[in-house]
Amino acid sequence: MLKFSTYALGATLSFGLAFGASAETVIKVGHGAAETFHMHRALLKFEELVEAGSGGEIDVQIFPSSQMGPDREMIEGVQTGVLEMAIPPSSFFAGWDPAFAVIELPYMYSSKEVAWKVLNSGEGDGMLARVENQGLVGLGWLELGVRNVTNNTRPIATPEDLEGIKLRTMKVPAHVATFESLGANPTPMNFGEVYSALQQGVIDGQENPLAIITSQRFYEVQKYLSTTGHVFAVYMPVISKPFFDSLSAEHQQLIRDSMAEARTYQAELITSEDTAQLEEIRAAGVEVLDLTAEQRQAFADKTESVRLQYRDEVGAEAYDAWVAAVAAASAN
Repeated sequence: MLKFSTYALGATLSFGLAFGASAETVIKVGHGAAETFHMHRALLKFEELVEAGSGGEIDVQIFPSSQMGPDREMIEGVQTGVLEMAIPPSSFFAGWDPAFAVIELPYMYSSKEVAWKVLNSGEGDGMLARVENQGLVGLGWLELGVRNVTNNTRPIATPEDLEGIKLRTMKVPAHVATFESLGANPTPMNFGEVYSALQQGVIDGQENPLAIITSQRFYEVQKYLSTTGHVFAVYMPVISKPFFDSLSAEHQQLIRDSMAEARTYQAELITSEDTAQLEEIRAAGVEVLDLTAEQRQAFADKTESVRLQYRDEVGAEAYDAWVAAVAAASAN
């Protein structure tokens, strides 16, 4: 009994000291990626900048690897104020506003550079503004990456090679429709369950950027990788609008500026690591098929029906404006 009382008293004193020394404002940030992933490391830069810039008045606490739940639950947590910030893929917002589906339609951009021009344009800013209707403030974009297919059945060189392959996708209708059009058997699944599902043969494959394939070590449980480059995906950092509105104008600007700097830092990380990640996957014994532009075009042609279908889902005005922005970015 004495031992318990001493422990309880010590815990109470420790809590009191920690509380007394804590920052005035705490920002809890949830995301689904591993700590080795470049997005998490960019968030560490965000944390450093916000805490230093606020003179310690803001304490940023980052919770990776779905500690705060799957992406949709994290978004809902920010909407209800349980969580201050989340970093979900942009495609999840299509569950509240169909316009967001246009960002990650298959083969929407000819290159990553074109995608970034669009995201950083007035059209991209307009998309960020749309989440205010959901009780959120969009803080910009962070890269998720160019998604590629891995599997344990066969190398994927043509759309026909995907026939019947049970492939994990995100719980995003446009992604499911994409792989249905390619003849695969898309299987939506929470991200945290993918490794064990591959290991146990519940699914044949998955699709993700190289940095996720390496940071999650999917190459340990996959035989083939094809650089299909079917979707360019981004995260959309969001913060609770009531919480954000409660901050001073200076702290609001600090958060925006720090996220922009974190994005720049992330771009530097990605540039330096892309080639090494592909080599790491090869070194693990995975057979890598690097598709040519002509081979990718066959996949793009096969998924045209999905892009056209989503013109109706997204809304003609939002869809056409985004496609026009892509055309303008491609011409520059």
